[in-house]
Amino acid sequence: MNCLLWKIWALALAISLTAAPAFAAVTLTFYAHSGNRIHGGYLLFPHAYVRASGHLDDTGDPVDWAAGFTARDPGPQLLFVRGPGVVSYPDPAYVDQGKGYLSVTVSDAAYRAIRARAAWWASPEGSVYDLRRRNCITFIADLARLAGLRTGTEPSMSPGRFMTELVVLNPPAAVEAALSDPTAAAGSTPAMAAPPDPVSAAGGNREGQE
Repeated sequence: MNCLLWKIWALALAISLTAAPAFAAVTLTFYAHSGNRIHGGYLLFPHAYVRASGHLDDTGDPVDWAAGFTARDPGPQLLFVRGPGVVSYPDPAYVDQGKGYLSVTVSDAAYRAIRARAAWWASPEGSVYDLRRRNCITFIADLARLAGLRTGTEPSMSPGRFMTELVVLNPPAAVEAALSDPTAAAGSTPAMAAPPDPVSAAGGNREGQE
């Protein structure tokens, strides 16, 4: 009898494990890249970007996606004029060269909202770039708020400084390495940033493009 009960229990367990979706979660990690080097004929500038990894809860589908926002036509003119922007998708090598400052787990709905928002930034309405006012940091701040995070001072041209403020404002989500970083944004007063203005600019450097 005990042998029969064991077989029934084992069968029921196997069925339950097969029917139930595996534990899944999508993790967003926010990065800053130091830039300031030549690669592929381009001068890489400091850049902010995000990577999503993991699995969706509802389908179990794998997630491995990274995105940033940069100028379509890099050049010195971007110091003076606006221009079109593009959502760039950094490759794994570029992602790994950056510093992860903060990680947070998000719901399927939040992840899909973030992907939809990134698509809007790539649309004619959203792809307006301004080196000083609507750049990679503005893009990342917009996505971070969809993930439920508080964001710091904008506009900004310093990805590292912006990320440091993001860590300070969201300490439970901070990556340990970032928490131990002494380069805090001294003297700054973090504030909730307003939604990005799609008509506020364009133009830029070769942020984050390999």
